[in-house]
Amino acid sequence: MTEPSRRFDLHAAGHRLEAAWWGPPAEDAPTLVLLHEGLGSVGLWRGFPARLAAATGCGVFAWSRAGYGRSDGNPPPWPLDYMKIEAADRLAPVLAAAGVGRCVLVGHSDGGTIAACYAGTHDDPRVRGLVLLAPHFLVEDICVTAIAATRERYRSGDLRARLARHHDHVDDAFGGWCGAWLDPGFRAFDILAESAGIRVPALMIQGLADPYGTVAQVAAAERAMAPHLTALTLPGVGHSPHLEAEDATLAAIGAFLKRAGLAAP
Repeated sequence: MTEPSRRFDLHAAGHRLEAAWWGPPAEDAPTLVLLHEGLGSVGLWRGFPARLAAATGCGVFAWSRAGYGRSDGNPPPWPLDYMKIEAADRLAPVLAAAGVGRCVLVGHSDGGTIAACYAGTHDDPRVRGLVLLAPHFLVEDICVTAIAATRERYRSGDLRARLARHHDHVDDAFGGWCGAWLDPGFRAFDILAESAGIRVPALMIQGLADPYGTVAQVAAAERAMAPHLTALTLPGVGHSPHLEAEDATLAAIGAFLKRAGLAAP
């Protein structure tokens, strides 16, 4: 069973946002809050939320940020600090609108960056831990090169058509994300100062075959977040460890939750 137990819209930070919930409600168990990648959405988590809920006994909540999935549009250009803006202004209202209480933020790629930035800059007692899947702590050449190649596939290949199946405002999603990352000024982007404020347990999972990031991300996270960070690297795994190495990712998350005292009762 991969379908959520509940699909709904929520209204937060001036937008109508697509949302879904798997597993027990917030009052019965901790919630694992999924923050999607730069081209992601509720639907693009695929079967992972259902398996995560089953493996941990926790509730799982996901939403599509503005511009993504079935949520309201968010026309480009986006500011170069759009991920910091999500953390500063938009995440807390989403958690409140969804009724999230005790939680762990589980972010993939851009979503991991937003989660780390939020936890490091907000003293939010709801947030008890972080799981970061291929997050961006700084900008690497490898990532910019990969995104430039992705832009060419969007312009001249079938990528736009494939993404349009998942995003009502596909040019918002792609143009906002790609335009920011490929702006020369974005090379200076990092969240090292923000993540230095993290005081909750954190798990980072990084694939060693990730075209968008290297172990330099792990090293940056360790510098900023020690002693709160546990890092796991997965040989042969690319940018989506939760899809490419789902069993290993689920096992690592389950063990992390138990070690941190965050597992469902």
